[in-house]
Amino acid sequence: MTPRKRTLRLRLSVLALAGLVLGALSAVAVAPEKDKPKVKPYALIFGTVFGPDYRPVYGVKIKIRRADQTKAKWELYSDRRGEFAQRLPAGKAEYVVWAERKGPKDAPRVEVKVQVENDERVDISLHLKD
Repeated sequence: MTPRKRTLRLRLSVLALAGLVLGALSAVAVAPEKDKPKVKPYALIFGTVFGPDYRPVYGVKIKIRRADQTKAKWELYSDRRGEFAQRLPAGKAEYVVWAERKGPKDAPRVEVKVQVENDERVDISLHLKD
């Protein structure tokens, strides 16, 4: 076999191998729509709890309910940065968020009303009083 034919055969082999690799990569990159996981839309209330000194407060129990209901549906705690986040069903709704604190029963609690329109994030802050 002449050197010219050998070079041509080598080039064709490299091109064929590159075509196989590119074909495999494109098949992986473009997965069919049915194989992709379906993510259900949701809204998110993200908040921060601040104390009387305007510093974030850790470990505060947060309760969330729909405005048309009386009992809390979600309970969570603020993290070390005083932050909390709760996923909610997407869609137009009004929620009430408050911090549950130990103290006299007749003490006023801090409530924040939150209006959610769709699958969006709403940021709030709760400022605790003494």
